[in-house]
Amino acid sequence: MVVRPETRPAGGVDATPPEFRAAVASMHAARLRPEISCESMPAPQRIAPHAAALSADVTSEGEDIGSGRIILLHDPAGNDAWDGDYRCVAYCRADIDLDLVSDPLLASVGWDWLTEALTTHGACYHAASGTVTRVATESFGGMADEPGTAQLEIRASWTPDIGPDAEAGDPFDLGPHVEAWGELLCTAAGLPPVPEGVVVLPSRRGQRGPGL
Repeated sequence: MVVRPETRPAGGVDATPPEFRAAVASMHAARLRPEISCESMPAPQRIAPHAAALSADVTSEGEDIGSGRIILLHDPAGNDAWDGDYRCVAYCRADIDLDLVSDPLLASVGWDWLTEALTTHGACYHAASGTVTRVATESFGGMADEPGTAQLEIRASWTPDIGPDAEAGDPFDLGPHVEAWGELLCTAAGLPPVPEGVVVLPSRRGQRGPGL
């Protein structure tokens, strides 16, 4: 995959910090389920000096059942709102049964899917925040015969515990965070969990070869 992190170079010189490049490379090396088609996408340029983003679609039996994106932000000067100098911002959308929209526990369960995925994949983090939204659509008049639909949307951000002070392993490894996001996409879309003992190989569907 060709990675093009959005940065603000000075004087025409690429000012991207090498540690940010390492973090972006680790994002693209994450192991995702084969149902996920993932590729790079343009990242927002005004939120932080450096940013990179991935988008993904979840497909089952030839149908798109979910989608999402994850963005890595980096401000070398630090950001008080993040309580750090890196921030992950994630979005997930999936179709759900219309009956589930009225379930009062759905929102808290959706948030638990994210936090449990981060824990399961060993993604250390702090300062998490976000929203879970249920959207139901019903048709009337000339479209009254159209069946109702419902979607679940999860928007979240958290500060990954990466950098020189990371406790162990690669100090700029974002792989576990991306893998947790991938698991969130699949769980929200209703896919069953991967059986214990089955190894998930790196996903290459929708990617365009490694590189920076």
